[in-house]
Amino acid sequence: MKAPQAKKIEKILEIHGDRRTDNYFWLNERENPEVIKYLEEENAYEEQMMKDTEAFQEELFEEMKARYKKDDESLPYFFNGYWYIVRYEEGKEYAIFCRKHKSLNNEEEIIVDVNILAEGETYFEVGSVAVSPNNELVSFSSDNVSRRIYTINFKNLVTGEIFSDQILNTTGKAVWANDNEHVFYIRKDESLRAFQVYRHKLGTDSSEDILIFHEEDDTFDVNVFKTKSMEYIFIASSSTISDEHRFIPSNNVFAEWKIIQPRIDDLEYSVEHYEDEFYIITNADDAFNFKIVKTKIDNCGMENWKDVIPHRAEVLLEGFEIFRDYLVLEEREEGLLQIKIIDEKTQESYYLPFSDPTYTTYIGINMEFDTEVLRYGYTSLTQPSSTYEYNMKDKTTELLKQQEVLGGTFFPENYISERIWAESRDGETRIPISLVYHKDTQKSADTPLLLYGYGSYGHTVDASFSNVRLSILDRGFIYAIAHIRGGEYLGREWYEDGKMLFKKNTFFDFIDAGKHLIKENYTSSNHLYAMGGSAGGLLVGAVINYEPKLFHGIVAQVPFVDVVTTMLDETIPLTTGEYDEWGNPNDKEYYDYMKEYSPYDNVEAKDYPHMLITTGLHDSQVQYWEPAKWTARLRELKTDDNLLLFKTDMSSGHGGASGRFESLKEDALEYAFLLKINGNL
Repeated sequence: MKAPQAKKIEKILEIHGDRRTDNYFWLNERENPEVIKYLEEENAYEEQMMKDTEAFQEELFEEMKARYKKDDESLPYFFNGYWYIVRYEEGKEYAIFCRKHKSLNNEEEIIVDVNILAEGETYFEVGSVAVSPNNELVSFSSDNVSRRIYTINFKNLVTGEIFSDQILNTTGKAVWANDNEHVFYIRKDESLRAFQVYRHKLGTDSSEDILIFHEEDDTFDVNVFKTKSMEYIFIASSSTISDEHRFIPSNNVFAEWKIIQPRIDDLEYSVEHYEDEFYIITNADDAFNFKIVKTKIDNCGMENWKDVIPHRAEVLLEGFEIFRDYLVLEEREEGLLQIKIIDEKTQESYYLPFSDPTYTTYIGINMEFDTEVLRYGYTSLTQPSSTYEYNMKDKTTELLKQQEVLGGTFFPENYISERIWAESRDGETRIPISLVYHKDTQKSADTPLLLYGYGSYGHTVDASFSNVRLSILDRGFIYAIAHIRGGEYLGREWYEDGKMLFKKNTFFDFIDAGKHLIKENYTSSNHLYAMGGSAGGLLVGAVINYEPKLFHGIVAQVPFVDVVTTMLDETIPLTTGEYDEWGNPNDKEYYDYMKEYSPYDNVEAKDYPHMLITTGLHDSQVQYWEPAKWTARLRELKTDDNLLLFKTDMSSGHGGASGRFESLKEDALEYAFLLKINGNL
């Protein structure tokens, strides 16, 4: 079967005196039948080229699915008189949200059964479920297109009645006031930016809702939330590098909104409440790795902030949790997360012990102030996700729940995890790499290795367990995560050194990590593979332009690859809010720099590795046409006979298929592709 080739329609894009020719610009016409025809032709080609793996894909899918408990449920947590549980029933794709009054022995009450809501839908996702303070009402939001545009509905939990109130075009989140009749929610603009906060009164038409706050700066978006104490409602307005918070008491929706600290460039802060004070985590006063301050509620401007946990240059402060007698910190040092307990009465402090060479830990759901018990999570590349309760007074630990891996073939001791460090090309930077492999897998030039990376927005890809990943580990693959600059693995400076005019560090770190793995005989270029999604798709796309022979194959999931054109188009969702991450190409310096690494703009007539590229037609984060155009240009220019496959999910968006198990088919396709090109099939 001949590979599809999109037709060329010349489009000249000019700015700063520079002319770019984009022959595939027309593919952004979502409603154009010729565009849909091209996407369907690519899907047919992918299906034909992978036809020899169909049975194997089904085998992988069933294998992955079999490891999951079909009637699983979340760990119950207690809040406002009820135990809350999310559970799944065998044979059903979607969650059931339920609760039990006071005791887990009491009768279950179903709040929302998503399986019923999703009947007849090809895609369905619930955004949030929020119960009113009096426990009698619930708001729930849903998206049946996969554009992350949610409709909010309301239900009476006493009678089961679904109210006629319906709020369209929201982020999905609803925050109840303490009067049990008003909620606050956020609307999106045409570019899908969260920009307005409204107040809705139950029983009224949404056209009557009151606009509370309009964020006019298009580099900011808004969030609304209630403090853990339930005493205050906050509107947070945030850009990549600046925050502003305003608040009212939860029991007075008509109160005047007060600002904690007006926005200042490069001042970030977030807030929690305790008694008569706000606790704030912030980078104020050059605290680049953040510190915690507190301030009285009545005088909360930054001139009144007093240090609680001072800034430490070697420790990134990622979060905290307040209890009556304890303060719990989530810290990162030398890349590893740690949980620190501080006894506020004695000022004794200590860290919880963890032993894996690379792992993830985090503060869990802790809804109560007046308790000595901390709930936290832990996972590693070899240890399934676990939730523990730690008694901060007795210093005892109890395992509450561990992710079950069914099938009887998984034993943690059969897998080995490591953390190694690669030398960067600058001769000064060391790049951490986390790895996991089966104990029977020998490291050699013939060993297949999948290197994963992201490296943007300060997002850190930590070492965590994956049920799905076992399918390639058990077939002889090594799996590695390159903790490259652009994330915050080694602190805030690690992020700053991988953004804006330092973005290329992200790509070079990934390349240097790959070369180090080859040098240390973990694998070779003939068996080295790369994977990344979204901004991680940009990563692998840029890397194969720089070093097309380093990797034997790549998987690019919903890749952000047309950087210059997208960042120049303010009508595209999220563009303006990204200027602090990538730079604004309306400024020539940033334009020139972006153009040097943008994967689409740098496709050349040369050999490229095997490639599987995936997208969703309704993607709200990275528009489908970016990978479509990239594929078309690669088909036109590449000089090799390697596989180039492009698959569009015609019913999903950025997160892929909905439902609990449908997304496993995407994993099965990716793994079948890797095993096929590695010669395992």
